[in-house]
Amino acid sequence: MTVTTPRGFRAGGVAAGLKASGRPDVALVVNDGPSDVAAAVFTANRCKANPVLWSEQVMADRRARAVVLNSGGANCYTGPQGFQTTHASAELVAGKLGIGAVDVVVCSTGLIGEQLDRAALTSGIDAVTERLSGSGGEAAAEAIMTTDTRSKQVVRQGSGFAIGGMAKGAGMLAPALATMLVVITTDAEIDADTAEGALRAATRATFDRLDSDGCMSTNDTVLLMASGASGTSPEAGEFTALLTEVCHDLAQQLLGDAEGAEHDITIEVRNAATEDDALAVGRAVARSNLFKTAVYGKDPNWGRILAAAGTTEAAFDPGALDVAFNGVWICRDGAPGDSRDKVDLSARAVEVTVDLKAGTESATIWTNDLTVAYVHENSAYST
Repeated sequence: MTVTTPRGFRAGGVAAGLKASGRPDVALVVNDGPSDVAAAVFTANRCKANPVLWSEQVMADRRARAVVLNSGGANCYTGPQGFQTTHASAELVAGKLGIGAVDVVVCSTGLIGEQLDRAALTSGIDAVTERLSGSGGEAAAEAIMTTDTRSKQVVRQGSGFAIGGMAKGAGMLAPALATMLVVITTDAEIDADTAEGALRAATRATFDRLDSDGCMSTNDTVLLMASGASGTSPEAGEFTALLTEVCHDLAQQLLGDAEGAEHDITIEVRNAATEDDALAVGRAVARSNLFKTAVYGKDPNWGRILAAAGTTEAAFDPGALDVAFNGVWICRDGAPGDSRDKVDLSARAVEVTVDLKAGTESATIWTNDLTVAYVHENSAYST
């Protein structure tokens, strides 16, 4: 159940000393082909890390043979020296594999504003290329973890092909993308247009709708590599649907491991005039610290939801809104509905429904509560 489950891939992960903990921190995933089709989606943050700037160039031809990833340092805002480290790591991987550096995607994650130890990274790349194997997916998934408490992996089987994925992310989860590094592999035989169209559609419906803490990262990367080793060419619709399942599964794993969270919250906005309106309201609620702390306190405070919805430009009548917590409609037509006492927020999963009564469109956003543990973890992160 790893990125090496689809045929044509090898991977590995090692400890290179980039993390003070001594835990694994360098990973490599290699596509042995015969195809090298790839697609990627990167952070929409204008302040981008060196690996993103490099990898955007690599992906210009929508092909890639390998991706090298490190935790223990974001390599962001590290100046020319930092970009040179990114370039050097791609060159080293390329030399080891007998490919061009322009075929190597680079990803980094960790603290912003500190130089990566290039010597340690180099030794890690040397070591991981010696340990590449068809069973190395687990080690690779572990090596990209930062504040994650567990690795995130998934596999889905199609008709004669497979898709595998690994992800890291536990904080700064916000749209475009949710903060993450994601590597997805498939042995399907697909062209570049199919790969890119499928990835963008899947990302839009999954990772882009995670909104844990409203903070967008500088390093987000979701990479899809297709080896074509199965010889199976699925229809674009079939491939997109299965890829969306993979991305959804990984997104929910990220949400479930969000820093300090005690509740996983699904916010469904119904009957909006447009999908964009539904998304705007859902995001406004997800980013309301008042709402998120209320859920942490197990208080179904629907007033905070209406207050958040009112900050958007979505079309609706403020006096006609309905709100439900876990199926209990405690607000009807902008006024008290069923008793709040009927709502039980003791379970981890919480479902919030907002009915705008303005149309037929809907959208779902996933978030979590804001806890004391989140504040503590992020106040102490750099130490």
